[in-house]
Amino acid sequence: MYDVAIIGGGPAGLSAAMYAGRLKLKTVILTKERGGTIVNATEVMNWPGIKKIEGALLAKQLEEHALDYSNVEIKDVIVTGIKKKNNDFVVITQNGEYEARSIILAAGTEVRKLGIPGEEKYAGNGVHYCALCDGFFYKDKTVAVIGGSDSAAKEALLLTRWAKKVYIIYRGEKLRAEPINLDKIKSSDKIEVINNTNVVEIKGKETLEYLVLDKPYKGNKELQIDGVFVEIGRVPATVLVKDTGVELNEKGEVITDKEGRTNAQGIFAAGDITNSKFKQAITAAAEGVIAAYSAYVYLQSIRE
Repeated sequence: MYDVAIIGGGPAGLSAAMYAGRLKLKTVILTKERGGTIVNATEVMNWPGIKKIEGALLAKQLEEHALDYSNVEIKDVIVTGIKKKNNDFVVITQNGEYEARSIILAAGTEVRKLGIPGEEKYAGNGVHYCALCDGFFYKDKTVAVIGGSDSAAKEALLLTRWAKKVYIIYRGEKLRAEPINLDKIKSSDKIEVINNTNVVEIKGKETLEYLVLDKPYKGNKELQIDGVFVEIGRVPATVLVKDTGVELNEKGEVITDKEGRTNAQGIFAAGDITNSKFKQAITAAAEGVIAAYSAYVYLQSIRE
């Protein structure tokens, strides 16, 4: 029996574990990906006190800090559900069950897919969701990034390391990237932005060959391409809480108060899985610490 089971091993989960360790709570981190999505960041430049650091290195340092406490464990598992057991909880995974007196949800988000013909067919064979993971396959080739967020802009900029040409295809009027990244895009001779346009189909033979657009670009609805990277946002990984009574908002995010508490007694949440408006590694880490402290206060209350 653990005092707290933390679901998710990104900045929120690892920071929560670190603080739970400081508070002498018997803690287990249950995660399918150590470090979370930040491991795919080539550079993190907004972590206080560190001007620039690779995402994977930052994640490793967070993990080492959390595991420096002897009362903190980490298990590489996929969580499939949570159920109540009297006043406690059972976390169900593909590798067994873990009992805990409290839960911190920090599972983050999952990639949002386009849901168009050809996406599944060419997944991993022309269609990708991580430039850092797969960009090097496209040395001196032509690729496209679908999306208009700051994340999409960063993916496009990263792809210029390998690709000879990078299209950004966005359904909106203008990109929603941070000013510094917009400036980099404008100054790049490799990036071309296609606005007010949707990709409606992905086609090819054995591998992806072209994208079908909903309107002509330079007189043609077919855009010849070697690879495409989808970056249209992410969805909160909240499927596992469907039987817990935890309240979600219209976006499927866990609703928390400023102390990281959900409406379900004994269940707390932090990071991108929640309804927090500003989703960054630094805010996720802070929310993780707050959730851990709230879990500590809750455990103290039920022991009195």
